[in-house]
Amino acid sequence: MVDIAVPEVDYTQYSNRQLVAVPLAVLAVSLLVIFGWYVMTGAPANLGLEFTGGTELQIEVEGDNPREQIDEAFSAEPQSVQQIPADGSYLVSFGDGEVDSTQLESEANDAGFEILTIDQVSPAFGSDTQLLALGGVAIAFAGMSLLVFAMFRTFVPSIAVVASAFSDIMIPLAMMNLLGIDLTLGTVAALLMLIGYSVDSDILLNNSVLRRTGDFYESTHRAMRTGVTMTLTSMSAMAVMTVLAYIFGIQIMTAIGLILVIGLMADLMNTYLLNVSLLRWYVHEGVKR
Repeated sequence: MVDIAVPEVDYTQYSNRQLVAVPLAVLAVSLLVIFGWYVMTGAPANLGLEFTGGTELQIEVEGDNPREQIDEAFSAEPQSVQQIPADGSYLVSFGDGEVDSTQLESEANDAGFEILTIDQVSPAFGSDTQLLALGGVAIAFAGMSLLVFAMFRTFVPSIAVVASAFSDIMIPLAMMNLLGIDLTLGTVAALLMLIGYSVDSDILLNNSVLRRTGDFYESTHRAMRTGVTMTLTSMSAMAVMTVLAYIFGIQIMTAIGLILVIGLMADLMNTYLLNVSLLRWYVHEGVKR
């Protein structure tokens, strides 16, 4: 692992209210974005083809003004048109019920496009997949919460881990809406990965403070040396993956990388501001004395 110098933060200069203000404010804004999206669209985020049903074509377009050619070729208006930088082809998506795949294939051939792939998902299958994926996230989060409470058997340290993990999911989900990233099976997998990253860093901090020798600030900095190094190393790897995936036009990996980078940044904030403030209150003013 890369040796990263982690500066020792003087937490004595800040009150618990000051420490929690920033992560709670960011979480509140994220929840407002998600709620607003749900009111406008009926879903907490833009749903991808796997969840809504529809048809997606990957085509090659020759000549000038390819976007204009695509708009003129199809009788239905595409929901999205995205170019793949690696080979210059285009992904053209249509919502369910707008036009069937046979007609789309015929219109693409008539326009002189080369069809590379055609993917079609029925709305019934998409709805089942959506319930399965989101249910999996809910079950994973509930299982993580029960495990954390079983480990620490006290309310405040446990709720600190759960609150941090919840915020680590909500912040990237809100950013997905703002960045135009769809909720797909791949991005759901990224959110599940963030639960694991979050719990790892928070349990490391809680164990160092509650179960090892040394005063609160010494234990906190000891955990930070390991936790911040791990998180920054993971962020660097995810950032490199995101850039390479974007260059080669691998859209799902680009989306996953962005979500993980944003989520890991949120994890640093939540672990060493929100979680630290709750633990300090618990150790110095709460039940434990």
